[in-house]
Amino acid sequence: MDEQTPPSELTEAEPSIAGLETLPTHSADLLTVLDADGTIRYESPAIEPLYGYEQAALIGEPVADYIHPDDRERVMDAFQTLQAATDHQVKNIEYRHQVAGDDYLWVESVASSTPTSEGRYVINTRDISTRKARDHRFRALAEEYRTLLSTVDDGLFFLDVDAEGSEYNFQFTRVNDAFEEITGIPAGKIRGRSPRAIFGAELGEKMVANYRECADERASLQYQEEVPVDTGARYWQTSLTPVVTGGEVSEIIGVTRNITDRVVRERQLRSQKEQLDSFAGVVAHDIRNPLGVAQGRLDLLADDHDSEHIPPISRALDRIDDLVSETLTLARQGQVVAEPTPVDLDSVVSTCWATVSTADAEIDCDTELTIMGDRSRLQHIFENLFRNAIEHGGSDITVRVAQRDPDAFYVENTGPPIPESDRESVFEPGHSSTHEGTGFGLAIVKRIAEAHGWEVAATEGADGGARFVFTGVDLREEA
Repeated sequence: MDEQTPPSELTEAEPSIAGLETLPTHSADLLTVLDADGTIRYESPAIEPLYGYEQAALIGEPVADYIHPDDRERVMDAFQTLQAATDHQVKNIEYRHQVAGDDYLWVESVASSTPTSEGRYVINTRDISTRKARDHRFRALAEEYRTLLSTVDDGLFFLDVDAEGSEYNFQFTRVNDAFEEITGIPAGKIRGRSPRAIFGAELGEKMVANYRECADERASLQYQEEVPVDTGARYWQTSLTPVVTGGEVSEIIGVTRNITDRVVRERQLRSQKEQLDSFAGVVAHDIRNPLGVAQGRLDLLADDHDSEHIPPISRALDRIDDLVSETLTLARQGQVVAEPTPVDLDSVVSTCWATVSTADAEIDCDTELTIMGDRSRLQHIFENLFRNAIEHGGSDITVRVAQRDPDAFYVENTGPPIPESDRESVFEPGHSSTHEGTGFGLAIVKRIAEAHGWEVAATEGADGGARFVFTGVDLREEA
C-alpha cells in the first residue's frame, strides 16, 4: 500500500483540504483535486515526474487551460456530466495534457461522481503515451495493409469486432472488388451485416468460430473453409489478421483465395490413387499367383520334354513377371514422401551403380551433397536411369551425376540423345524404344520425383546425350 503523508507534514503547496490526509502522496499516478468549476486545488507529488511542473505550480489554475484544445470540450463535458449524475458513477477519459515546455502528453483520467465533503472531485491520472503510440502504429499498419491489399486478386474483407464480455459481434465493414468478383456477393449486400445474416446460421457459426479464435488469441490465423457461392467457387484458403486498438481487438482483416479447382484436383488424385492401389492389389495377387503357377509348371514340363516352344514361353512369362513388378513399383512408389531424411548422394549413386549390369560403362559423381528424401525410392530413380542409359547407349558410355543449381541436380550420359519430340512422352507408362523394355522405367522415375515434390524433365546433356534434370530438390552441402 502507498505511504500516506500525515497532516502535520503537508507542505505549503498542499492547501488544507478536508480528508487530504487520506490521499496517497507517493503513488506513480497523479492525484488531482478540482473544484466543481474545474479549478485545480491540489496536485500530488507525481505531477513533477509526469508533467514536469513543481507541485504548487498549477494550484488555482483552471484545469481546462492545460488540456489540448482539440480535447478540451470533450473532457469538460464529461466532467460536467459526472457532476450531474444522480447515482454513483465512475468515468475514465483519454486526452492530451500540457507538460512543462508546451508539449502534450497522452493521459487517462479516472474520476468518481461522488464529491468530497467540501464538494470537490478527486481525479486519478496516469501516462498512456506508450500505449497510444502502439495503437497509432497498429492503425498505421492496418491502413498500409488496406492500401497494399486493395490491388491484389485475392478477396479482401474487413470485420468490425465488438466485444460484449466474453462474446463477440462481428460485422463486415468493407470488401474489395476482387471479393465481389470471386464470391458474386455485392459489397452493398455484405457491408454492415454479420456472417450469420449473409451465409446462414450453420455456415455463419463456423465462420464466426474462426473469427472468435483470431480475436481471443490476438494472432494471425490461416485455414481452409468450405463456403459455396453463386459463382461456383466452394473451397477457400483464408487468412485472418487482428488489429489491436486500446488493448482490444477492434478489427479483423481477412484475405481469402478461391482454391476450388485445386481441392477438386486433389480429390480426383486421391480417387485415382485409391483405384491404382486397388489395381496393384489385383496385380499382386490375382495375376502374380497364377503366373507363378505357370512358371513352375513350365519348369516341370522342361524337365520331361525337350521342345523348341518352351524357351519362347519362358521368355514370355518372364516378361509378364517384369511387367507385373514394374506396375507394382509404379503404383506404390508414387505416394508422397512425408518424412524425408538426409541421404548422401554419392553413396546412393555408388550403391545403385553396383547393382546394375554396367559392363565397361563409367560413373562420374563427386558432389559432396546431401539430398533430403526416401533412400529406397531414390535408389529406384538412379537404378532405372542407369539401366536406361546402358540399354540405349551401350556398355562403353559415361554416366554423370552433378548439381546444376542450389535446388537442382541432373543425371546425364554420353549415349544418343532423346529426340526433342519424345522428351515428354518418355515419362508415360508403356513408352519404350526397345523391344526388351517394359516402358515403365522412366514413368517410375517421374512418379518418385513427384512424390518428393520435385519436377523432372528430359533434355540434352553436355556431350549430346540424354540428360534428366530434377528441380525443387532440397540439396545440402555435407558438413
